[in-house]
Amino acid sequence: MDVYLVPIGRERYELYCEEPDEPEEPAVESPASFVARMKQRFVALLAEAERARHRDDAEVQGGTFARAKARTLRYIAETIAEQRLLWHLRRQGSACLFFPDDLDQQRATTLLRRQLGRDFEKHRFWLIVDSIGFVASGALVLLPGPNIVAYYFAFRMGGHYLSLRGARQGLDVVAWTTEHSAPLSELRRAINLDRDERERRVHDVAAALKLEHLVKFFERTAITS
Repeated sequence: MDVYLVPIGRERYELYCEEPDEPEEPAVESPASFVARMKQRFVALLAEAERARHRDDAEVQGGTFARAKARTLRYIAETIAEQRLLWHLRRQGSACLFFPDDLDQQRATTLLRRQLGRDFEKHRFWLIVDSIGFVASGALVLLPGPNIVAYYFAFRMGGHYLSLRGARQGLDVVAWTTEHSAPLSELRRAINLDRDERERRVHDVAAALKLEHLVKFFERTAITS
């Protein structure tokens, strides 16, 4: 698995990866337990978001509602980049960290472990918060119709649990190798360029690294934020 230490500011970095989508699990008709139904729905929503990620509005069949749903799903897929990295990481025994060649290897490794440590603490905190919310949402079970609040907290719990496992795997189990990357250093120099030149430079970096979604990730994390 390849992981990239992407500069998003003078001294700010984010971890990034692009891995093939995980295979969908076979659907089980009417799973018996609530947990099984939540897991099935979680996997199905992620798969739908990934499919929407590769389509634009012109390819969406249907009217305004269908296009709005597709845009929402694309947004979900694009904004969980960090969690997707951790979800993939939980199944890895080894990985390679690519880092800007204007950093030394020790500094890059320190940044990697610091980020994984922050991710672990963050997702542990939100897993506890969402678990409390999920339990509290049980009070709504007497209301007619599906318990949307419970579904919301269950979905969040699933994401944070997988992220927690991935961060721990990256810290304690994964054997990391490292490699310098000149294109990543170009991203740092691109941040303060004017919009058109920055976009051209980032597209060049994405092409050099063969990372299809890097442009959107960089625009959202380095520019928008």
